[in-house]
Amino acid sequence: MASSSSFLSEDQLQCSICLDVFADPVSTSCGHNFCMTCIKECWDTSSHCQCPVCKMDFPRRPELHVNTFISGLAAQFRKPVQVKSSSTAGEPAKSLVFCEVCSEKKREALKSCLICMASYCKTHLEPHEKISSFKKHKLIDPVENLEDYICQKHERPLEMFCRDDQTCVCQFCTEAEHKNHNTVPVEEESAEKKTQLGATQAEIEQMIQDRLKKIEEIEESVELHKKNTEKEKADSMEIFRALIRSIERNQAELLKVMEEKQRAAERQAEEFIKDLEQEITELKRKNTELEQISNTEDHLHLLQMYPSLCRPPPTNNWTDVSIQLLNVGTLRRARDQLQECVDEEMKKVVGMELKRIQQYAVDVNLNPDTANSYLILSDDGKQVTDGGKQQNFPDNPERFDFSVYVLGKEGFSSGRFYYEVQVKGKTEWDLGVTRESNNRKGIIIPSPGDGYWSVLLGNYSEYEALESPSVPLLLKQAPQKVGVFVDYEEGLVSFYDVENESHIYSFTGQAFTEKLYPVFNPGLDEGENSAPLIICPVNEVQS
Repeated sequence: MASSSSFLSEDQLQCSICLDVFADPVSTSCGHNFCMTCIKECWDTSSHCQCPVCKMDFPRRPELHVNTFISGLAAQFRKPVQVKSSSTAGEPAKSLVFCEVCSEKKREALKSCLICMASYCKTHLEPHEKISSFKKHKLIDPVENLEDYICQKHERPLEMFCRDDQTCVCQFCTEAEHKNHNTVPVEEESAEKKTQLGATQAEIEQMIQDRLKKIEEIEESVELHKKNTEKEKADSMEIFRALIRSIERNQAELLKVMEEKQRAAERQAEEFIKDLEQEITELKRKNTELEQISNTEDHLHLLQMYPSLCRPPPTNNWTDVSIQLLNVGTLRRARDQLQECVDEEMKKVVGMELKRIQQYAVDVNLNPDTANSYLILSDDGKQVTDGGKQQNFPDNPERFDFSVYVLGKEGFSSGRFYYEVQVKGKTEWDLGVTRESNNRKGIIIPSPGDGYWSVLLGNYSEYEALESPSVPLLLKQAPQKVGVFVDYEEGLVSFYDVENESHIYSFTGQAFTEKLYPVFNPGLDEGENSAPLIICPVNEVQS
């Protein structure tokens, strides 16, 4: 075991009056420590008793006793200094305590006597072992500071411990100022303290084991997180590669269609030009004939030829003829195909996300003590529906008295949790989480500002995220089963269409400071909304 000097410095064991290591240290009621001689001299020269450190006044002069614990620490601190000085002087340093009877070569002491106030080697200890009067003396293992083991008032061994004042006393003390106190032999108190120290040591060792186990858990968690991250990276890369391949395929197909249309346009243009050039040749020939006949002086010949020359040669009507440009529908179809491809790959991403968060599934049960009196809960606590009429429920602070809500039994104040609810066949519902302290009475208008994070279906097909103001949600398909995921530390509440593997909505950047509870509102049953909300077991897809 390391010595006290390994942890303490001279400053920590220094009297604030003499600025030296404590000698016969005493403690005042204010908690400060001084050498007994120093504090006595200080008070002897003053008109009133006052702590030199904190200036606390004492109405009466305190009765001082040596603090054996601090005295022992100070002695332990002084020992290395003494050993060092004796070694420096070239003197033997085999033992810190030597026999006080040996006249020539000092031998190591075997025991110290608290009656004789001396330490003896094996030879000089013999009288204490043979003479009956000496056998009654109190022997202890050799110590250098014997005065610390002696009552300063009665000069008797400190053989007893006062549990009332938590200090060591002599036999005379127990008959005087400690007469009616609970005193026991120091050996008995020491044994009890050792037992307590043993319990403390066992507790510390258990704390060490707990922390070592926690380190192991954290390391395993990091390793598992690393494996999951690597798998997610690989899955994500495969999705992006598939998306890139699909985009490239769509691009190639679009370019092919555009090139084919371009070639078809060029062929059509060549045919048009060929026909136009033929017509131009024929028109030029006709124009030459007309010019020649117009310049003739043979009037009879002109009249004879006129019927065949007065009309233009037959030609095509080229007014509405044009080369068809690239159809806008081609680009639209390419865009739609690309969108379908992206949607398909994004569905895979959401599917991966759902698979990952489903590992945080919790068993949610409805709390009947919170249910509005119009609600009917199943015996297993997994279904809720509007009963259409008020039931005789006892009122309590936890129960919703106006809004048809019910909470889950279990609350969550850290980590992540996920649950799924079947909403099939319903025309109204409201799902999400709420904080523990929310008011359950009166009209409730749910929003994050009021401690509600939920998504709603109303009017058969109108979906909304209940923000402030609410956010309309355009869903391609009506969800049959809704997944709710919460990351407490991240401040995230997300909703998913489980069967279609699509994301519905997320509340992000929230600051949670208290327990969150799942909250359910099945909506009023007005004939078409009789189906219950059903908390479903999460069917996690195994990798």
